[in-house]
Amino acid sequence: MNSLELTSAVTALANAIACKLSVDEIALLASIFVQLGDTLATIAARENLCGEQNKIEG
Repeated sequence: MNSLELTSAVTALANAIACKLSVDEIALLASIFVQLGDTLATIAARENLCGEQNKIEG
């Protein structure tokens, strides 16, 4: 799947989800996904940092 296909799929999924939910439910779900993305980014950054430190220390 290329970048254009991926963004199109994400947009289609968002539209499918949104048409079944209230505005408040959409807002809550959006904030949950933002937190999920931020947490995954934090984990990845820490793993990268620890991996680099282990190379230096090791």
